[in-house]
Amino acid sequence: MLDHGAPPHNGGPSAPHSEGTVMRLMRRKPVERLVAEGGHGEGGDLRRSLGLWQLTMISIGATLGTGIFVVLGEAVPKAGPAVTLSFVIAGLTALFSALSYAELAGTIPVSGSSYSYAYATMGELIAWVCGWCLMLEYGVSVAAVAVGWGEYLNEFLDGTIGVTLPAPPGDGGVFNAPALIVVLLAMAFLLGGARESARANTVMVVVKIGALILFCAIGVQGFRSGNYENFMPLGMAGVSAAGATLFFSYIGFDAASTAGEEARNPQRDLPRAILLSLAIITALYVLVAAVAVGAKPWRQFTDSEAALAQIMREVTGQSFWGTLLAFCAVIAIASVVLTVLYGQTRILFAMSRDGLVPKVFARVSPRTGTPRANTLIVSLFCGVLAAAVPLGQLADATSIGTLFAFALVNVAVVVLRRSRPDMPRSFRVPLSPLLPALGFGFCLWMMGSLSTVTWVVFGVWMAVGLVFYFLYGYRRSRLAAPAPSEAK
Repeated sequence: MLDHGAPPHNGGPSAPHSEGTVMRLMRRKPVERLVAEGGHGEGGDLRRSLGLWQLTMISIGATLGTGIFVVLGEAVPKAGPAVTLSFVIAGLTALFSALSYAELAGTIPVSGSSYSYAYATMGELIAWVCGWCLMLEYGVSVAAVAVGWGEYLNEFLDGTIGVTLPAPPGDGGVFNAPALIVVLLAMAFLLGGARESARANTVMVVVKIGALILFCAIGVQGFRSGNYENFMPLGMAGVSAAGATLFFSYIGFDAASTAGEEARNPQRDLPRAILLSLAIITALYVLVAAVAVGAKPWRQFTDSEAALAQIMREVTGQSFWGTLLAFCAVIAIASVVLTVLYGQTRILFAMSRDGLVPKVFARVSPRTGTPRANTLIVSLFCGVLAAAVPLGQLADATSIGTLFAFALVNVAVVVLRRSRPDMPRSFRVPLSPLLPALGFGFCLWMMGSLSTVTWVVFGVWMAVGLVFYFLYGYRRSRLAAPAPSEAK
């Protein structure tokens, strides 16, 4: 059964040449076909082995750590003590989009995440744009988080053996070896299989939550109410700018949606995992930010990527606690790299299956049930990027790509409600279309708070993506050919 309202496509591979260009760009992939293809790759199938617990841990693992362990030091100088408000604003923006993700993940449980949702509702060109933004969201955020991992590794090494690694790019260095190493370690876990990676991630998530609770217990001892005087020194503009940067720290709650083809009961578990993980993450972020600013005057944060470890050391007057937190952060941030890298490979898997990127990304190893070549290529690319580019530039570029993709998801949920109102949905966004519209508006507002340089980078990225699409994906899209069940 084809999607109501989907442009008709005629017969075999020659059909695209008989369609108008506009019709080809607006071609939608039927939801039934998306779901029927779920799990099937070139030469093998993905394995359904993940339950609600593992899916929730994937979302928490992909999210928790980036904002608190890494980006907090950059956000506080922008907003002052009101950085806690910035976290709330960023979390609210994420919540609206999370509701839309939850509905679509339960309705279209496939690996493509928002790329697939856009394909089913707004057509191939918009789906490509969304998928290209997801490459920016996932691929570049892997690199950005890996850079922060290197900062905490230095804190740990300095506190234990008195050795620090060479400075990364942006701080006088040329090559960030630790960032490359953590990406390669994550790659090794992913090559072992989804279930094995999920187990490793769960252990790391427990460690990171324990580390943040430990920080709050010790950091609150240095709390000074005077640090909250002049709560909003840089005004609402500063709060908004910090919120846009901190939105980077919410990237990952949608990671569970990329596991749609490896979940045992995706219609039930994906919406629950997305919303549960976001609630846990937001509560921890606000609590830790409040303690951090209370324990250290906001002007003294000075863009440090290892701010929490420094606060622990200053509050206790001992290096042990800061070193311990740095060790926990090394483990915690590694889980972000692992789970976000996982999400990137699964999105490319879905795009490759549709013919929009080379088919090597859809090849699945029959032995491990994983896209091995995909994982190797993506890991090496992200590792080199992490080793060569400074953190701040990466974080802002990731935020704008994510916000754009989230905005499209909010549109997609409304479009699918109208085009397929009778489709079974395991979760429904309340007050639709109001909440999706708010989600869309918040995403645009936060995009507007980002710097001109970030917009230029985004524009260049999108231009490159469109060139690739028209030179490759436009001609090789498999949507023009009938689905296997239709061809019989």
